[in-house]
Amino acid sequence: MENIIDKFKAGETRALARLISLLENQDPSHEDILKELFYLTGKAYVLGFTGSPGAGKSSLVDQVVKALRAAGQTVGIIAVDPSSPFTGGALLGDRIRMQEHALDKGVFIRSMGTRGSLGGLAKTTKEVVKAMDAFGFDWVIIETVGVGQAELDIMHVADSTVVVLTPGAGDAIQTIKAGIMEIADVFAVNKCDLPGSHKVVAEVQIMLDQQCSHDGWRPPVVPVSCLNGQGINDLVADIQKHRTYLLDNNILNSRRSERTRAETLDIAIHKWKEKIFTQLKLPGRVNELLDKVGAREIDPYTAAYEILEHVSSEEQENN
Repeated sequence: MENIIDKFKAGETRALARLISLLENQDPSHEDILKELFYLTGKAYVLGFTGSPGAGKSSLVDQVVKALRAAGQTVGIIAVDPSSPFTGGALLGDRIRMQEHALDKGVFIRSMGTRGSLGGLAKTTKEVVKAMDAFGFDWVIIETVGVGQAELDIMHVADSTVVVLTPGAGDAIQTIKAGIMEIADVFAVNKCDLPGSHKVVAEVQIMLDQQCSHDGWRPPVVPVSCLNGQGINDLVADIQKHRTYLLDNNILNSRRSERTRAETLDIAIHKWKEKIFTQLKLPGRVNELLDKVGAREIDPYTAAYEILEHVSSEEQENN
């Protein structure tokens, strides 16, 4: 593992790809890798693109990456796709749509399958973001799978979230149903060369007028077209404005700190679950307590507290 980390730190793209595979596959070394990477993270700006399937997210990401590269910025892209039911791999392969960047050393593209995870992201997306951040990319862009109303996970990962809407798809109504109004920092009305785009812009603006912003930022609504490049520079400018807003108001550091705290608690809870499930596989106190609950001899709360005490005492004895 040390060899991969050394090559990773030296900026070798193959080492990054290999390291991401280890993280995705939950290799036994993945925790040690993440411990090593933690102190290298926190520099990249994480940008999320979400929206319904067919909204043109991949094409829009492609255009935004072009604009960022023209400004001399490096970009890591995580394209989350539906999983193949047979192999578990990414089904659509968004890298095909972004093949123009294939030979660009300032761009790294990784497709990830959801592998049954809901919420638009794969379970290991956060870990892959950390790998790309630690590698030194200026931007990490996440394109979600596009699952509609369940697609809210991105708000817990991205610093800024772009919600992509399209005319004629009922997307303005979907934003209300899905609660996407709360997660959007910027709205991009894609395919604005099609009829009805102005209506979508107007509808979203009306909804924003009726909404009380929780942090003082009003999401801009930007008409864009990947066909002729219309509005792409405006979109990138508005993303940059949101970034500046977060920095100037110390919101960015505050959010990142909260995420790190939440992640630490998630890890702690997960580790406790592992310890309890390990006890379940062994004859002894935990199974005895569960049997008593099943026989209605004691209540679940009393049993739960005793299980926690038992697991805790077992840990102390082992240490």
